[in-house]
Amino acid sequence: MDEPIRSPEASQGPVRAARVLAHSLRTRLTPAGVLYVEQERPLPTYPDRITEPLFERAVRTPDRVLYADRVAGGAWRKLTFAETADRVRRLGQFLLDAGLSAQRPLAILSGNDIEHATLALAAIHVGIPYAAISPAYSLVSQDYSRLRDVFSTLSPGMVFAADAARFTPAIDAVGEGVRRLFTRGARDASEAFDTALATEAASGVDEAFGRIGPETVAKFLFTSGSTGLPKAVINTHRMISSNQIMVSEVFAFLKDEPPVLLDWAPWHHTAGGNKLFFLPVFSGGTLYIDDGNPTPTGVEKTVRNLKDVAPTWYFNVPKGFEALVPHLEGDADLRQALFGRLQMLFYAGAGMAQHTWEALERLALETTGERIVLATGLGATETAPATILCTWHQSRPGNVGLPCPGVSLKLVPMDGKLDARVKGPNITPGYWNAPEHTANAFDEEGYYRFGDALRLADPHDVSAGFFFDGRTAENFKLDTGTWVSTGALRTRLIDHFGGLVRDAAIAGADRPYLAALAFPDLEALRRLAGLDASALPDAVFADVRVRQELASRLRSFAEKSTGSSTLVRSVILVDQPASLDTGEMTDKGSINQRAVLTSRSALVEEIYRGSPRVISIGED
Repeated sequence: MDEPIRSPEASQGPVRAARVLAHSLRTRLTPAGVLYVEQERPLPTYPDRITEPLFERAVRTPDRVLYADRVAGGAWRKLTFAETADRVRRLGQFLLDAGLSAQRPLAILSGNDIEHATLALAAIHVGIPYAAISPAYSLVSQDYSRLRDVFSTLSPGMVFAADAARFTPAIDAVGEGVRRLFTRGARDASEAFDTALATEAASGVDEAFGRIGPETVAKFLFTSGSTGLPKAVINTHRMISSNQIMVSEVFAFLKDEPPVLLDWAPWHHTAGGNKLFFLPVFSGGTLYIDDGNPTPTGVEKTVRNLKDVAPTWYFNVPKGFEALVPHLEGDADLRQALFGRLQMLFYAGAGMAQHTWEALERLALETTGERIVLATGLGATETAPATILCTWHQSRPGNVGLPCPGVSLKLVPMDGKLDARVKGPNITPGYWNAPEHTANAFDEEGYYRFGDALRLADPHDVSAGFFFDGRTAENFKLDTGTWVSTGALRTRLIDHFGGLVRDAAIAGADRPYLAALAFPDLEALRRLAGLDASALPDAVFADVRVRQELASRLRSFAEKSTGSSTLVRSVILVDQPASLDTGEMTDKGSINQRAVLTSRSALVEEIYRGSPRVISIGED
C-alpha cells in the first residue's frame, strides 16, 4: 500500500499528507563492501512510445489544458490535449516532408513556449529525434563555439527558433544552408511556423508512429559540461516513458488528481525538458510555462504567475526558492497561492541553504497550519532524470532518498567514499557518435557511473536514505595523498562567505594545502568597502575592509576544519567572470571546476607563490 507523509515532530506542526510510495527495500552487501539497493516493488508496465498517453488523453479529456504560456499583453495562451494532438500530427507530417531523420535531426535553439512544445512532441511522435539547445549558445556566446560543436555532433536537418532576428546571426555563423523555421520574422512562408502548422496530416504520420519502438531515439540532451565538454546524451522512448512511471509510483499523489504545474526550468536541461515537460502528458495535468526565473527581474514574473496558477506541485532550484522567500514574507496572497493546495515542494540542481529551508517551512506553517514536504533527489541527464527520490519529511536539506522502482543502486567504496552507480530502464544507452565516452560511462556490470558519492543518512538503516557526498569526478589528492571532496567543500565555502562570494574553484591537486579561486559579488564588496559603483575591481579587492572581512571569514571557516582535506588556507579574488565560451561556466550558470583551474592556472601559481593579492589565514 501507499502511505501518507507524516511528521515525526508533531510539536513543530503537522505535515500535509500526500500519498507516496511505501518503501520496501532489497539490499545486498558483497565481501568487497559494495552495496546494492533496490525496491522490492516492481516497476509497472509503461508505454513503448512517449506520445501514447497524449493521444489517449486527447480522447478521454480533450478539453483539459495541457500547456499554457504568456503572450503579449499578459494573457495566458492555452492549448488543450485535443488541440495539442492535432498540432502534433500536422507538425509531424511537416517534419517528415522535410526529410528529417536520426542522421538529420531537429535542433531547437530558443526557450520554452507552446511552439517549442508542440514541435518537440511532433518530432517524437514520428520518430525524428530533436535536441533542445541552450539559447545561451546562440545569444550569449561571443564566438558560437559551443553551438558549432553541437551542430558538428548532430548535423541537424532543420533548426527552429522563436525569433528570426535574434537567432539568425548564430545560425548564419555555424549552420549555413540548414533549413530554418521561425515563429516570428521568417524571410518567407517556407520558414514560417504557421506554414508548418497548416500542413495536413496524412497516413505517413501513423506509419511513422507505428515504426517506433522502446529503443527509438526520442531526443538528444547535451550535458552542461560541469566535468568536461558537452556530450549528446541519447534519450530513448523507453528511458522517458519508464521514468515518468517511476515518478508517478514514488509520488503517488500525482495519480490521484491531475497536477497543476508552474515551471520555468529550461527544456534543454533534463529536469525541465524531461521530468517537467512530460509529466503532464503522462499524468493528465497542466503545465503553465513560467516566463520568470531566479533573477531580480525574473522573480517578479514568477510571483505574478504563482498568484494566477496556484500549483499543486512546485519545482525550483535552491536559488529560485531563495529569491522567492522575501516576496513570500511580505505578501499573504502569494503565500496562499503557493502553499494553499500544494502537495509538495521539490528542489534540485544544487544544495539548499538551511536558512532557505527553514523559511519555507515556517511560511507554509504560518499560512496553512501545516508544513509542506520539501523533497529532492539524485539524477542526471543520462538517467532521464529521476533515479533516487526522497518522499518523507526531513528537518534539513540534502537527503536524496532511495532508488525508484525499477532502479538498482550500486555503491562502490572509492577513496573513503561510496561511488554511486545505477542501472534501470531509464538509463541512456550512451552518447551520440561518442563510443569512447559511452564505454567510460559504465562499469563492468553495466551500471552508469554518476561521478557522485553518497553516504548513508543512518549507517545502521539503509531505509533512512542517502546524502550527496560530493563529486568523485572532480576530487583530487593533496601531495600528502589525502583525498579532497571538492563538491561538498565548495558548497560549504560559498555558503560560509555569506553572499560575498558567488562561486569558487578549489585548488590543491598535488599541492601541500588547499586554496580557492573566488568569484566575488563585486557589488557586495563595494558596499562593504563604502565605494561607489565606479570603483574598479582592483581597488575593491585591495581595500583594507574587504581584505579584513574575507580574512576573518577564512579563519572562521578554518576553525570548522576537520583536517587538511577541508582546510582552505588561501583565497584569491577573480576579477573576470567565468566564461561560457571557454567552458568555465555551464549554461546553467555553474562553475566548471576543471576548466577554471586550467584556464586560470596563472592565478593558481600566484596563490602558491604567496602573491600580495592572496588572502590567507592569519592576515590581519
